[in-house]
Amino acid sequence: MSSDSFARRRQALEDSFFDKKNQELLAKLQQQVKSEESRAALSNASGISNPVILDQLVSLEISPEAIAALSLVPLIEVAWADGKMEPKEREAILKAAESQGLSKIEAITSLLQNWLDEQPGPQLSAAWREYVGTLCTHLDPRAREALKTDVMAQSRKVAESAGGILGIGSISSAEKAKLAELEAAFE
Repeated sequence: MSSDSFARRRQALEDSFFDKKNQELLAKLQQQVKSEESRAALSNASGISNPVILDQLVSLEISPEAIAALSLVPLIEVAWADGKMEPKEREAILKAAESQGLSKIEAITSLLQNWLDEQPGPQLSAAWREYVGTLCTHLDPRAREALKTDVMAQSRKVAESAGGILGIGSISSAEKAKLAELEAAFE
């Protein structure tokens, strides 16, 4: 075998090795970019900025649409707890959706508008509870607590938005019961 032939084969082996290594590195980089994009999309859809929660949601392949529903359904439930949607509750929900960037997503905006105009049936509440219960089994305790804290804080804002007189009775008994029910879904 000539040294020229040997050199070509050695070069082909090296090229093959480095090409495979480059492909592995490129795939790793693409996965990292995809994860970062997924974290950003989930953060935008939910308003969640806690990286621990976002990393776990990405690893579970939770979609931004699912996380949007996860964050909006409790707000809708609290607002409708007493059987009517107060104008200030509507305003608080729309403000929450806007702050999460959800008002830019036409499908979510249409769905939200339907929920604001007409109280959703009990199947939405049941589906939300099942989803949260299942999701919580996959989250570590710290992430579960942070998610619960975020969702419940937004829900309380809606409950408090209808007011009361001089801050007295700002959350109705029906809303308090609904908040307790929502919180229990995370346990």
